[in-house]
Formats: sequence, structure tokens, C-alpha cells
Amino acid sequence: MAISLWLNFPAILIELWFHYTSALHSFYINCGGKEETINNITYEADPDKVGTSTFYRSTTHWAFSSSGIFLDDHTEEDVLVLDNKQLSSSIGQIYSNARLSPSSLTYYAFCLHNATYSVSLHFTEIQFTDGKNYSSLGRRIFDVYIQGKLELKDFNIKDEAGGAGKPILKNFTANVSDGTLEIRLQWTGKGTTVIPMRGVYGPLISAISVFDPVYKPQSESRGGISAVAKVGIVAAAAFATFLLVVGILWWSGCLRRRSTLERDLKGIELQTGSFTLRQIKDATNNFDAANKIGEGGFGPVYKGILADGKEIAVKQLSARSNQGNREFVTEIGMISALQHPHLVKLYGCCIEGNQLMLIYEYLENNSLARALFGPEEFQLTLDWPTRRKICIGIARGLAYLHEESRLKIVHRDIKATNVLLDKNLDPKISDFGLAKLDEEDNTHISTRIAGTYGYMAPEYAMHGRLTDKADVYSFGIVALEIVSGTCNTKHNRVKKEYFYLLDVAHTLKQQGNLLDLIDPRVASHCNAGEAMVMVDVALLCTNPTAAARPSMSMVVSVLEGRASVSDILTD
Repeated sequence: MAISLWLNFPAILIELWFHYTSALHSFYINCGGKEETINNITYEADPDKVGTSTFYRSTTHWAFSSSGIFLDDHTEEDVLVLDNKQLSSSIGQIYSNARLSPSSLTYYAFCLHNATYSVSLHFTEIQFTDGKNYSSLGRRIFDVYIQGKLELKDFNIKDEAGGAGKPILKNFTANVSDGTLEIRLQWTGKGTTVIPMRGVYGPLISAISVFDPVYKPQSESRGGISAVAKVGIVAAAAFATFLLVVGILWWSGCLRRRSTLERDLKGIELQTGSFTLRQIKDATNNFDAANKIGEGGFGPVYKGILADGKEIAVKQLSARSNQGNREFVTEIGMISALQHPHLVKLYGCCIEGNQLMLIYEYLENNSLARALFGPEEFQLTLDWPTRRKICIGIARGLAYLHEESRLKIVHRDIKATNVLLDKNLDPKISDFGLAKLDEEDNTHISTRIAGTYGYMAPEYAMHGRLTDKADVYSFGIVALEIVSGTCNTKHNRVKKEYFYLLDVAHTLKQQGNLLDLIDPRVASHCNAGEAMVMVDVALLCTNPTAAARPSMSMVVSVLEGRASVSDILTD
């Protein structure tokens, strides 16, 4: 979308040239519909059914961009213009149609006179219904920004209007100081995603009205800069800017031939920032080995410092990686739609040439695995309260993925190496490359098996039957590792013996010696009652029968002391 905007920029400048002598003081758009005149105000048509991740410029003074793709809708083309003929005409012509976007929908206005404008956004919910039917259960939730300022948080059209098919008008004021106005609607992963069918979500808007309330038309005889002079000034500026833009695009490679990888990922632009390869090289000192902080099946991870001083972690996908383009895009899509204190924050990505990189927040204390049972020089002193805090934090993050986020997700690879620790030793779940959407109408997902043996639930490892209970099983293993300070599996090459932590826990339970499982480093000063609760919860989470495992919200309640282990057994 950004490249498309730049490539259209010269045309926009030409438009500025022709219209500079009559700077706008108002504009009206019938989003997703044809031209309509209401109360002597003409709403411009906006009917084009453009594709995903695109920039569209009208023939007048406005444009819009739409980004993202509808997840799991199983259609080749996304429908981005809605028209509901069943709505009563009494609500007004502009409310029977709307423009929709999977992720972000932004309208731009150009050539505006600098002033304070009244901005009216027209909404009506035309995909969901009222009454006692399946379609009435749908919830559309998104944020609204004007000039970069958050004006509406978690906006729900149906709730605000008091029902589906009912118009609602939201009024704002916006200051224009550079001749441009930006109105952005942003989906943040909340609301339903499969009602009345898969892929129904995202921001929606029916019409836009913008005008300067204090403007009065002036006589053409008044003095000022002549039209010829104005055109000459704008033409000179347009030409200079055009040369500058062309130079920047060529230097950055946008006008050169795209690589196969860039073509494969064309149109994938979700709620993330974009970084250039030069920025990342500067931040990591050209991927200096001294800045390397980890290595996984996907490739190396480097620490970096951006020009503004922000510390980042750069996950670089190796050409030899088992994590291909699909997993890379999955990770961008999943994390960009999720925000939670116990999920790692994604700043953006770098897709340049054959380079694939994800840029995350930098977490000072690396992974939980390294802190607990990594090389001795990297291990951290984790007392019992800290271990309990970490365990509860992981549980909260999973509860959000499974039950609280409207984009229900199964992580598929929960393990100690995928739990990172910040400077306060608060946990954050990372690595969403194997994550899968888990819609509520599915009993399970049949999928190719992917994950880490030793942490995989038996029904998934053997039959590929994936539900959120697979994550619950993996959490149980991690909880045992936190209590014991021991890795789940070990292999003694000399004695040719394997060690399985879960087997040890069951043996100790049969012997009535579960307290022996506690890490000797904390055994003398830990709360034995809390430790036993954590072990009991872990054993319940690793029940061989998926249906017998608790939900993660119940796990959080028990670990926090708001419920007891017996509540899980009776649930």
C-alpha cells in the first residue's frame, strides 16, 4: 500500500496543480455507493470494488487505502463494498451501502483550506441482523482515528445505534494545518470473525461529511496571489517533489524488478510497521555476531538499536529454515491482531529482496528455558514468588488467546524457549509461526503435525486433532519445568537413558512424595502449598484425555487462589 501511494504521488501532485486555485472547504463521500444528493449536498460516488491492500485515488480531491486480507474465509477475492437492498429507504440512501476492510481503512482528503473542520462519520450495521437468529450474534468492533488521534475505542456500530440497520452519526472536529485530512478505521482483532460466515469482520463505514463551519464564499474580486502565480508555484514544487520521489524509489529498489519473494507476499500488509534492510543493518551493526542473542529452527535472532534509541530483537528467517513464507506471514498476521501484556509485541517486519525479518520488542532476560536450565553462566536466580508470577503470566496469555480474544488462536508450540522474560521477569509468549485459528464452531482442527515433541498433546501428536486443549497440555509441561527447574526431556548418551519430567512427576505422586519435585534451589524457602497447587494443576493439564483438561481461565483462577483444584475436578 505504501509503495502504491508513492507511485500515485505524482498524479496526486498534478491534481493539486489543477485545483490549487480553489482550495476545498468541504467534501462528502458515499462510501461504497453511487453519487447521492441529500438536502442539496452531493455525496461523491465511491463504488469501486478494489482488491485487498490497495490505494485508490478518486478523480477529485480524496483517496482511500485498504489493507489486509480476510483470514480463513476461503475465497480468492475479498468483498469490500457492501449493499443491502433489504434496508428501509427511510433511513437514507447513503446508509444502504458501505465500504469494508479486513484490517485498516483510511480516507485521505487533499487540497483542503487550513482550518478547523467538522467531521461527521455515518455508520449503520448492514451485515448483521436483529432478533433471535444466528446473524444477530455478530459483533463488529474497531477503532477510529482522525488526524492520527484515537477518537473512538472499541466502537461497535450495532450497540451504539441500538440495533442493526439503524443509522448513527458520530461528530468530531479536526484541525487541518497542511491541507490534508486523514480518517482511519482500524480493526484490532476484537469482535466475531465467523458470523454469519467466515471472514465477516473489520471496520465498516457508510458515508463521510467534512466541512468548515465558519467558511463563507468570498468575492472573486478580492486581492491576492493570481491564479497563474499559484499554478506556477505548485508546478515547480510538483516537479521538484516528483524528482525527489523517483530518486527515493529507485534508491530503495521500489522501481527495480521485484524478487520472487516480494511478489509472493504482495498484498500482505497488516497492522505492523515496515522497516528497510538498511535500517535493520544499521541497528544490528550489519548483523554483528556480538549482537546475536539466539538461534532457532527459523534462523538467528539479533539485538539491535534503532536510530531513535529503541532496543529491538530481529528474527531473521534463514533460507534453510523449516519456517517458510506461509509461517512468516502467519506470524505477522497473528501477532499484529493481538495485544496483551503477556504476548510479545511486534513492531514490524522487513521484506526486502529475499530477506524476511520480524522486528519485536527486545526482552532483556531472554527465554525462560535459558533462565531455568540453560548454560550455567546464563541462568537467573528465580525465587519462588517470581516462578509463580511467571507461571500465572503464561496462563493469562493463553487464556487471552483461547477465550478473551475474538480471534481465537491455538499457539501449537508452547514451551519454555518460546516464553521470553522482560527486565522485570514478566513472561511474554512468543513465536506464533505455527499458530492456527480455532473458530468456535469447530470441535477440532485437522492439520499437519507441527510443534515440539515432549510438549505436544498425545491426541495431536498421534492423530493431528488440534484444539485449544493441546496448548493446555503444553502449559502443564512448562509448569512442571518451572517448579522443578528441570527441562522436560533429557538424554544420557552414555547410559542411553531418557528422562521424562512428566513420568517422574507421576512416579513421585504414586509414592506420595510430590514435594521432592521442587527445585532444590528454591525448596527451602518456597511456599509448599502454592507449589503443590501448581504441580496438581500441571498434572491435570497433562491429562491424556483432552476433554478432561481444564480451560486456561480456570487454571488462572486456581493459580491466583480464586478457585481450588477441586473446582477443576468438578467443573
